[in-house]
Amino acid sequence: MAARVARVVLDSPLPQLDRIFDYAIPDGLTATVTPGVRVRVPVRAARRVMDGWVLEVASDSAFDGVLAELDAVVSPVPVLTPEVWTLARRVADRAVGVAADVLRLGIPKRQARVEQAWLQSVPAVIASRGAAAGGVSRPPMTGTRLVVQAIPEPDGWLTMLAGYATPVVDAGRTAIIAVPDRVDLDRLEIVLAAAIGADRVIRLDAEQPPAARYRAFLAAASRSGVALIGTRSVVYAPAADLGLIALWDDGDPAFQEPLAPGVHARDAALIRQELCDCRLVLLAHSPSVEAERLVEIGWCERVPLASRRVPKVIPTAFQTGADRLAEHARIPSSAWRAAAEAITAGPVLVQVSRPGDDGPAGGERTAAELGKAFPQAKVIVSDGRNRVVSVASEPALVISTRGAEPAAAGGYRAVLLLDGERMLARESMRVTEDALRTWSNAIALAAPGAPSYLVGVSGPVARALAGWRQAEFLHEELSQRLALRLPPAVRTATLIGSPVAVDAAIAAAGIVGDDVIGPVAEEDGVIRTVVRFDYRRGGDVAAAFRTELLRHATGRRAPGKGRPPRPIGLRVRMDDPEPFIGERAGFGRIDR
Repeated sequence: MAARVARVVLDSPLPQLDRIFDYAIPDGLTATVTPGVRVRVPVRAARRVMDGWVLEVASDSAFDGVLAELDAVVSPVPVLTPEVWTLARRVADRAVGVAADVLRLGIPKRQARVEQAWLQSVPAVIASRGAAAGGVSRPPMTGTRLVVQAIPEPDGWLTMLAGYATPVVDAGRTAIIAVPDRVDLDRLEIVLAAAIGADRVIRLDAEQPPAARYRAFLAAASRSGVALIGTRSVVYAPAADLGLIALWDDGDPAFQEPLAPGVHARDAALIRQELCDCRLVLLAHSPSVEAERLVEIGWCERVPLASRRVPKVIPTAFQTGADRLAEHARIPSSAWRAAAEAITAGPVLVQVSRPGDDGPAGGERTAAELGKAFPQAKVIVSDGRNRVVSVASEPALVISTRGAEPAAAGGYRAVLLLDGERMLARESMRVTEDALRTWSNAIALAAPGAPSYLVGVSGPVARALAGWRQAEFLHEELSQRLALRLPPAVRTATLIGSPVAVDAAIAAAGIVGDDVIGPVAEEDGVIRTVVRFDYRRGGDVAAAFRTELLRHATGRRAPGKGRPPRPIGLRVRMDDPEPFIGERAGFGRIDR
């Protein structure tokens, strides 16, 4: 029997519309309505026409009434693959979100001219991959999940990523590689192009011009045997025969998606790996505490440092002898001497806590002061506003904020990490973990054998860097969080809304006692409460919250003329990266 029914997911952020709708296919559209295509459909509940994607075509519907007809086929290109749909549904369900919000992260806006040119020049191979419920046929494969410590040398992580991706691409499969930002992406693109050929590297970047991004998306959807590279949203890219998902530096906050439902790229990658049974690699100089938890529960395998050479890290707080004031000086004499000697041979990196000339720790203020001390050296300032990507091997004094350090040709001849106490004073549960990660990344930019001085920091984090034993520190950090029931030892949810709505949601989820933290009053009668729960209860808790969200969404009236909108009923944020910290959360400070 001919297919007469299209099952459609709507492109809507409304939770009450986050389900599959059946539509009749008009006679004039039967040839073009195929799984994965964009369509326009009437939505009675919204009293308007909306866009959506066809998930499946069928001969009949379980709906007893008269089906509304599809309004139009926006494009004949099937842009939604079954794998991406299943991923979006799983991610949204875990995060108590809407699947369409997830799909928008991976499917860029249509560019008609780009699409027409692509249809004329490329065979429509993705039509055979469509978004039918049956999924994609592929040879069986066994995926491994690895947490890997990168080689601590300039470009070591790039070499390792190319090493993981090359055999996958050579075997005709697809590799997805995500990095935190555009600078890392530029460097990765160059290295991969040299390793596997530029024609087999496809860049999917949210900062690309719309036409370029859509062109890259169509290429990704229609080819295998390629490497798809990008920032956090690339984990949702269409990929034929996916063989590898790799994330570089998964603890970088840039991987936390700010848009609803706010899912970390690592969590999305874990779900996709499980769906595809491909290899997953979390590569970092200092992995996240979340990655450490995955190792300790046996979900991931730890790959030890691939090189026996460890960096030369000198915590000045541990120094004794002539440099007795090292613990209190911003730049101790031993670090001064090392910098003065190193700068005659090449660039020296000085990491500071903040940009500008704000006090003694500002980058521009530090540059001015050190420029006077080293008048023979060129001074380069790099920060988030004016970031320098790379510097030459010639002598220079490079002043950089955390995360903005340029790569140096041949590596830095010395690295000075200043303002350690200031960096550790930030109000955050993750402050020490973040500092360990960013210091490790800066140290890895040093040339082999070059010294790195950690100033003003002692204790476990300094010992971990001195011995390059980040895993041991992360193990202890995770142990403390387990004892205190803090993330990632447990999952959390932040609930915002009226007291009645928040209390009802918590009761529906069955969360009681010390696992309910709050409430704290916000504005206009709204409260904020954080709850925590074990991972094994995640599905049940998410389902209960979703039911409550739907109940409030369907019960709210649209504001009439002259009538203000009703106060918020309920909002839920799962796995907030900082649920307990500061006035924003309203729960005071937890010192770590």
